[in-house]
Parts: sequence; structure tokens; C-alpha cells
Amino acid sequence: MTNKEQLLHYVWKCRLFPPDSLETVDGQKIEVIDPGIHNTDAGPDFFNAKIKIGDKLWAGNVEIHCTSADWVKHGHHIDKAYNSVILHLSEKVNREVMNEKGQQIPQCEIVVPESVRKNADYLLYSDTPLPCKNELSSLPKAIISSYLCLLSLERLERKMNDIFRHLDRFGNSWDEVLYVLLTRNFGFGLNSNEFESLALSLPFNYIQKQSDNLFQVEALMFGQAGMLEDTTLNDEYYMRLQKEYLFLKSKYGLKNREGFLVKKMRVRPLSSPLLRIAQLAALLQKSGRLFSSILEKEEYQQLLTLFQTEPSLYWQTHYSFGKKSPKAGKQLGEASLNIILINTVTPLLFAYGKKTATDLYCDRAVGLLESLKPERNSIVAEFSAAGVIPVNASDSQALIQLRKEYCDKRKCLYCRIGHTILSSRALMT
Repeated sequence: MTNKEQLLHYVWKCRLFPPDSLETVDGQKIEVIDPGIHNTDAGPDFFNAKIKIGDKLWAGNVEIHCTSADWVKHGHHIDKAYNSVILHLSEKVNREVMNEKGQQIPQCEIVVPESVRKNADYLLYSDTPLPCKNELSSLPKAIISSYLCLLSLERLERKMNDIFRHLDRFGNSWDEVLYVLLTRNFGFGLNSNEFESLALSLPFNYIQKQSDNLFQVEALMFGQAGMLEDTTLNDEYYMRLQKEYLFLKSKYGLKNREGFLVKKMRVRPLSSPLLRIAQLAALLQKSGRLFSSILEKEEYQQLLTLFQTEPSLYWQTHYSFGKKSPKAGKQLGEASLNIILINTVTPLLFAYGKKTATDLYCDRAVGLLESLKPERNSIVAEFSAAGVIPVNASDSQALIQLRKEYCDKRKCLYCRIGHTILSSRALMT
């Protein structure tokens, strides 16, 4: 569907057409009682509409095109699914339209107000990442605030659906799903996909079987991540890891992974992917049934404690293999821990609550997001500069959802902010 056709749908759905502009091509006035339910799947564009043509009330479906010719072009004249259409709308009526039974369909030209068209062109065809940024600060705060609440929940539900797909994959094992999700989030955006790939190649029960020995857990994770393939590195710890991994690889029948590359450029030492894997190995080795612990802990500080751990002694003096550095603690910082809570704990609690029909866990997930500080990233910074400043992690998650699912995809017609701008009389400045 083109942007132009989406705009026609939007004008009909929101009744933005001039009130007295609707009449059939043979001059009968049309009164819209109910525009119907917008259908985004196959079939007519709006279901169960109620309209009055002349003095006769009709109930049925509505189809919308840019021109009448599109009715035939799309094959609706030979499709029984369109026999229930009671009105065909188009910006340009240039031919008669018939249904599969040979019956003529009433037609009407739909008028897009110039202000709406101007605003839509501004939003839909702008080459800036955030086309409405100049208008955000002037919109009513109540509209922004209520929409952020909805978007935050929308993002939680999207993550929940991802978790449900993992549950199906792993036979409803919440421990396995937590392991994959946690490993992914230890990639902290830059290496998230690569870290998730690591988890999917290394079953959690292998880590559990070696959980009495941190060195073996490290060997499994570094080896399966493809980080133990350098045969020239003269480092005792590294060479011991290589040997241990070859033993464990043979023991569990692990396969070499192709193309595992982590991104190291412009990464601060504390964000080194090698250090992240060492931190994750220590956490997985000490935590046992971490998912059960997450369900039990209700306080923020209790949850933080679950994820606070030091990597092994080697990593107290290293950020990478073979390069010694001054001794320093290598625990995750508060900002990193909060990101783990936001992206791992809250969606898991929410998904578990939905799966078990236990509102308590859903409420805890929402409450946790509202108690955490907002994230600091380029998306949040851009909205903050435009006047939308998040007060907590629920707001920052909402802004990420808004940017990725609406702004980037130019779904302004489905966005409350876009609707406010489109339905205004003139473009805000």
C-alpha cells in the first residue's frame, strides 16, 4: 500500500474529510454513521461500516483506492471477498466498478483537506529521522504523557512475544529463555546479536553441568564464541582455556561456529566483549536457578545484588587476552545493571505474569520500569533535545518504541503524535 493510499484510509477512519463533501457520483448525499473497523490484512479495507446513502441505511464493508481503476487492477471485480462492499471511495473516480456478481458498487470521491495533505507530506516524506521534532515541544503534555504509557506497554508486549517464541523453542524452560535473553543483553546493543548467537549455540544445561568450576564455564563460553583460535598468543591462562575448551567441545559434541565476529572498535575497555563474557560466565556460574531468584526478589536492591559479580582473578588485571593492565574491580556499573534489569528482568516478569495469568508479576515489571532511571542513548537524547524528556525507564523505553516502530517506519498515520499534527488546521512551526 502506498503512502497516498494510507493517507486516504486515515482521512476516512478519522473523519477528516469536509463534512458535506461526501456524495455518490450520481449525486446522493452520504452520511457516515460508523466508518468501520480498519482491516490491515487481506480483504476490504474497512469492515462493518454503517453509512446512509440518500434515505437508505447500509451496513457492510468499504474499499478505498487512489483511483477507481485500481478496483479492477487489484482484481476485486472477480473476488467474492469484495461482494460485501457497500461503498467504494477513491480520490479520483474514473470508471464504474462492479463486484463479482456483476452488481455496480456506489462510488464517492474522498476529499483530503489541504492542511492534512500538507502535514502528511511534511511527516511522511521528510528526510530527517524525527520529522515532528519541531512540533513536539508545543504539543499538550497530557497527550505526550498518555501516549508514552501506551508505548511502554506496547514495547513490553513486543518483548513478551519474543520470549514466548523462545519458550516454544525450549520446551517452556524459563531458565533456558533467561539464559538466552541475558546473554543477548550482555552484548549491550553493539554485540547483542552476536551474544545471542553464542547462547543459542551453547545449551544452558552444559553450563549448569560445569557450574562448580568457573574456569570450565569460561572455557565453554570463550571457545564457543570463537575467541580461543589464536595459536600464537603466549599467555598461560589463554592456552589453558584452549586446552580445556577442546576437551569440553569433544565431551559435549559442540560444533565450530562460523562467522562469529564481535565489534571492538570504539569500545571502552570496561565494555570489552571479552570482559563482558568473563562477567557473564561468573554470573552464570554462581547464580544457579537465577529465574527462580528473580521471581522471589521484589526490591530493586535485591535484584541488583543478584547481578553483581566479579569475574575471575585473571580479569582483575586484564581487559583482553595477553595484555596486562593495572588491577581494578570489574563489576558491572549501576548504569549497565539497570540496562540488564530493563531489558532482561522486566520483560521476563511481564511475560511470566501473562503466561501464568498472574497480574502481580506484570505489575512488578511495570513498577520496576517506573522506578529505574531513564536510559541514556542517541534516541533518548534526540527526543530530549526536542522537548520530550523521560523521567524514568518506562518513558525511555516508550521513546525507543516510538522511534523504531513508528518514526523509522514512517508510520505517522498510526501514531497519536502524528494524528495530532495531521488533524491540526495548519502545520505547526
